[in-house]
Amino acid sequence: QVQLVESGGGFGQPGGSLRLSCAASENIFSIDVMGWYRQAPGKQRELVATMTSSGRTDYTDSVKGRFAISRDNAKNTVYLQMNRLKPEDTAIYYCNAVKIQFGATYNTWGQGTQVTVSS
Repeated sequence: QVQLVESGGGFGQPGGSLRLSCAASENIFSIDVMGWYRQAPGKQRELVATMTSSGRTDYTDSVKGRFAISRDNAKNTVYLQMNRLKPEDTAIYYCNAVKIQFGATYNTWGQGTQVTVSS
């Protein structure tokens, strides 16, 4: 099963930027969908952005135009560039990988990285 390790979280100021990284233990071409989710205190985990193996991206409405998901195939790494940060972006951010193989779906999560946006 693929392993995912996130990094890049921390403190950011409103209007500032942060970049999250998610390093996968295998070739990300073999992963059907990679994505970022987040969970704020007292709230359910929500989808932030996804990218399919073909490069199609999708974003939740609240981050459209501010966040961008991308990947570096040579490094087996997916990124989440977060711009124009808002306090409501504060959450634990999780990397997710979905593989569909031989009719079965494999869903893997990283350990999460804290993002705090505050002045």
